[in-house]
Amino acid sequence: MSDDERMGDYEGGAGYDFDAEDPDHIEYDAELEPRDDEEEGLNEDQIIHSGDVPDDLKQRTGKAAKPNEVRVTTPYMTKYERARVLGTRALQISMNAPVLVPVEGETDPLEIALKELAAKKIPLVIRRYLPDNSFEDWKVEELIVQE
Repeated sequence: MSDDERMGDYEGGAGYDFDAEDPDHIEYDAELEPRDDEEEGLNEDQIIHSGDVPDDLKQRTGKAAKPNEVRVTTPYMTKYERARVLGTRALQISMNAPVLVPVEGETDPLEIALKELAAKKIPLVIRRYLPDNSFEDWKVEELIVQE
Protein backbone atom coordinates (compact mmCIF):
# COMPACT_ATOMS: atom_id res chain seq x y z
CA MET A 1 0.00 0.00 0.00
CA SER A 2 1.43 3.37 -0.96
CA ASP A 3 1.44 6.47 1.21
CA ASP A 4 -1.27 8.03 -0.94
CA GLU A 5 -3.59 5.05 -0.43
CA ARG A 6 -2.94 4.95 3.33
CA MET A 7 -3.40 8.68 3.84
CA GLY A 8 -6.53 8.98 1.68
CA ASP A 9 -7.32 11.50 -0.99
CA TYR A 10 -7.15 14.88 0.75
CA GLU A 11 -6.88 17.03 -2.35
CA GLY A 12 -10.54 16.61 -3.22
CA GLY A 13 -12.98 13.81 -3.42
CA ALA A 14 -13.08 11.34 -0.53
CA GLY A 15 -11.04 13.36 2.01
CA TYR A 16 -12.44 15.76 4.59
CA ASP A 17 -12.64 19.28 3.27
CA PHE A 18 -12.14 21.68 6.17
CA ASP A 19 -13.25 25.24 5.59
CA ALA A 20 -11.87 27.55 8.30
CA GLU A 21 -14.43 30.24 7.45
CA ASP A 22 -17.39 27.90 7.99
CA PRO A 23 -18.91 28.74 11.42
CA ASP A 24 -19.89 25.08 11.94
CA HIS A 25 -16.19 24.22 12.24
CA ILE A 26 -15.34 26.81 14.89
CA GLU A 27 -14.94 25.27 18.32
CA TYR A 28 -16.86 26.99 21.11
CA ASP A 29 -15.71 26.92 24.70
CA ALA A 30 -18.30 27.99 27.27
CA GLU A 31 -15.53 28.53 29.86
CA LEU A 32 -14.33 31.56 27.86
CA GLU A 33 -17.74 33.22 28.04
CA PRO A 34 -17.73 36.00 30.68
CA ARG A 35 -19.95 35.46 33.72
CA ASP A 36 -22.03 38.03 35.53
CA ASP A 37 -20.06 38.68 38.74
CA GLU A 38 -20.35 42.45 38.86
CA GLU A 39 -22.61 42.43 41.92
CA GLU A 40 -19.78 40.93 43.96
CA GLY A 41 -17.10 43.20 42.54
CA LEU A 42 -15.05 40.27 41.26
CA ASN A 43 -13.32 40.09 37.93
CA GLU A 44 -13.58 36.71 36.16
CA ASP A 45 -9.78 36.66 35.92
CA GLN A 46 -9.61 36.64 39.71
CA ILE A 47 -11.97 33.70 40.32
CA ILE A 48 -10.78 30.11 40.29
CA HIS A 49 -13.61 27.60 40.28
CA SER A 50 -13.03 24.70 42.64
CA GLY A 51 -14.46 21.28 41.86
CA ASP A 52 -17.15 20.70 39.26
CA VAL A 53 -18.38 23.97 37.86
CA PRO A 54 -22.11 23.53 37.29
CA ASP A 55 -22.35 25.19 33.85
CA ASP A 56 -25.92 24.00 33.40
CA LEU A 57 -26.93 24.79 36.99
CA LYS A 58 -29.62 27.27 36.02
CA GLN A 59 -31.10 24.90 33.44
CA ARG A 60 -31.22 21.97 35.88
CA THR A 61 -32.70 23.82 38.84
CA GLY A 62 -34.44 26.84 37.36
CA LYS A 63 -32.46 29.27 39.51
CA ALA A 64 -28.99 30.75 39.32
CA ALA A 65 -26.20 30.12 41.81
CA LYS A 66 -26.09 32.56 44.72
CA PRO A 67 -23.44 33.28 47.30
CA ASN A 68 -23.69 31.38 50.56
CA GLU A 69 -24.29 33.67 53.55
CA VAL A 70 -22.47 31.54 56.12
CA ARG A 71 -19.35 29.62 55.16
CA VAL A 72 -19.66 25.90 55.71
CA THR A 73 -16.59 24.54 53.90
CA THR A 74 -13.19 24.01 55.46
CA PRO A 75 -10.71 26.89 55.59
CA TYR A 76 -7.97 24.57 54.29
CA MET A 77 -6.87 24.81 50.68
CA THR A 78 -7.13 21.42 48.97
CA LYS A 79 -4.26 20.00 46.96
CA TYR A 80 -6.35 20.49 43.81
CA GLU A 81 -7.03 24.15 44.60
CA ARG A 82 -3.34 24.63 45.40
CA ALA A 83 -2.33 23.14 42.04
CA ARG A 84 -4.85 25.28 40.18
CA VAL A 85 -3.85 28.47 42.00
CA LEU A 86 -0.13 27.88 41.45
CA GLY A 87 -0.64 27.03 37.79
CA THR A 88 -2.85 30.04 37.17
CA ARG A 89 -0.51 32.42 38.96
CA ALA A 90 2.59 30.97 37.26
CA LEU A 91 0.90 31.49 33.89
CA GLN A 92 0.09 35.09 34.82
CA ILE A 93 3.69 35.70 35.89
CA SER A 94 5.01 34.15 32.69
CA MET A 95 2.78 36.57 30.77
CA ASN A 96 4.49 39.52 32.55
CA ALA A 97 1.99 40.11 35.36
CA PRO A 98 3.48 42.13 38.22
CA VAL A 99 5.25 40.00 40.83
CA LEU A 100 4.05 40.75 44.36
CA VAL A 101 7.05 39.47 46.35
CA PRO A 102 10.73 40.35 46.15
CA VAL A 103 12.54 38.10 43.69
CA GLU A 104 16.15 37.26 44.45
CA GLY A 105 17.30 36.04 41.04
CA GLU A 106 14.44 33.57 40.51
CA THR A 107 13.24 33.35 36.94
CA ASP A 108 10.98 30.28 37.11
CA PRO A 109 7.33 31.47 37.26
CA LEU A 110 6.30 28.46 39.34
CA GLU A 111 8.97 29.16 41.97
CA ILE A 112 7.82 32.79 42.12
CA ALA A 113 4.19 31.65 42.46
CA LEU A 114 5.20 29.31 45.32
CA LYS A 115 6.93 32.22 47.02
CA GLU A 116 3.81 34.38 46.60
CA LEU A 117 1.62 31.62 48.02
CA ALA A 118 3.87 31.26 51.06
CA ALA A 119 3.64 35.04 51.59
CA LYS A 120 -0.17 34.96 51.00
CA LYS A 121 0.09 37.58 48.27
CA ILE A 122 -1.74 35.84 45.41
CA PRO A 123 -4.66 38.06 44.27
CA LEU A 124 -7.08 35.26 43.37
CA VAL A 125 -10.42 34.06 44.73
CA ILE A 126 -11.45 30.40 44.93
CA ARG A 127 -15.14 29.77 44.31
CA ARG A 128 -16.45 26.57 45.88
CA TYR A 129 -19.81 25.39 44.59
CA LEU A 130 -22.14 23.62 47.01
CA PRO A 131 -24.96 21.12 46.30
CA ASP A 132 -27.72 23.58 47.27
CA ASN A 133 -27.01 26.00 44.36
CA SER A 134 -24.92 28.30 46.50
CA PHE A 135 -21.21 28.97 46.45
CA GLU A 136 -18.50 30.30 48.71
CA ASP A 137 -15.77 32.66 47.67
CA TRP A 138 -12.49 32.35 49.58
CA LYS A 139 -9.55 34.65 48.98
CA VAL A 140 -6.28 32.74 48.73
CA GLU A 141 -4.90 34.80 51.60
CA GLU A 142 -7.74 33.55 53.86
CA LEU A 143 -7.06 29.86 53.28
CA ILE A 144 -4.67 27.72 55.29
CA VAL A 145 -2.10 26.06 53.04
CA GLN A 146 -0.43 22.83 54.10
CA GLU A 147 2.83 22.26 52.29
